[in-house]
Amino acid sequence: MGPLTICELSEHLAAKGVANEVRGDGNRLVSGCNTIDAAGDGDITFLANSRYRDRVSTTKASAIIMKDDPTLEPTIPQIICDDPYLALTLSVVRIHGHRQHPHWGVHPAAHIAETARIGKNANIGPGAIICDGVVIGDNANIYPSAYVGPHVELGDDVVLSPNTTIHYGCKLGSRVIIHAGTVIGEDGLGYAPVGEKWLKIPQAGNVEIGDDVEIGANCTIDRGTLGTTRIGSGTKFSNLICIGHGCEIGSDCMFVAQVGLAGSVTVGRHVTIAGQAGIVGHLRIGDNAKVYAQAGVGGSVADGEEVLGSPAVPVAEARRQFIAVKKLPDMRNQLKKMEKQLADLREIVDKNGARE
Repeated sequence: MGPLTICELSEHLAAKGVANEVRGDGNRLVSGCNTIDAAGDGDITFLANSRYRDRVSTTKASAIIMKDDPTLEPTIPQIICDDPYLALTLSVVRIHGHRQHPHWGVHPAAHIAETARIGKNANIGPGAIICDGVVIGDNANIYPSAYVGPHVELGDDVVLSPNTTIHYGCKLGSRVIIHAGTVIGEDGLGYAPVGEKWLKIPQAGNVEIGDDVEIGANCTIDRGTLGTTRIGSGTKFSNLICIGHGCEIGSDCMFVAQVGLAGSVTVGRHVTIAGQAGIVGHLRIGDNAKVYAQAGVGGSVADGEEVLGSPAVPVAEARRQFIAVKKLPDMRNQLKKMEKQLADLREIVDKNGARE
């Protein structure tokens, strides 16, 4: 981490599998990464979206990562590659590094049950609560006021941010990151109607989360009523995600903020669900499907299908509907005009008929 020349950064990217070419002064030092508008002296920026093309000539960055584009003539050194966003990501890791955790060891103000088993190099902050029967792998980072309930299992390199809650019997794989305020394994919405009352159904299942999952702040993942709610390996959640009991979510999915899944939804692998989308219970969302922002999904979605709108329909159909809705005011005015014309014609016909 720290400053390096553009040539050194280029070599680092190549070692990570990103083929690239340096153009301009490869000996210029860069010590930070920033957006094309905010970058200044010492920063390297990037161009991955064509809407920012005009900023290339005005950016104050010291260098830029971009695709080969003969129509642009940057005045600063360039790293030319096919995937600038990936190259920028690797550059951020190389220059800035990942956030470093505070070092507590096992803090004396943490409460750890005698029957809990803690792996090597644990880092457990003050006020954290580790209950009976908990098993925690190596290199755990558990922040203050995190709660790990009875018989929970955590893999290696797990990070629990402040005020996270992992309830009874849940299992988290290795390298799982849970952000502040998230609750894993709370009771789901399980009630049986009895007349005009609701009888609570005990939620006897649990939650299992695979390796390399990251879950944002203030998310809730309900435990299964009888079985398991599952989150597949590599899946990433933004903030404020709500997952109902008994859902099964595949690997490498991406859920954006405020997504909500009702109970027993099955989601395939590599599914993207955009912000504020809602999924009705007991549906299947197929592999590689995309659910666009604010979609209301009331039916299953096929593999690779992209849906939009509420109720959600295939994207092409939704766009036709949106265009039609935009035209409704003009169509209404045209209809009123035609109705008046028709009324005038009827009046003429009626008068002519009366004369005859």
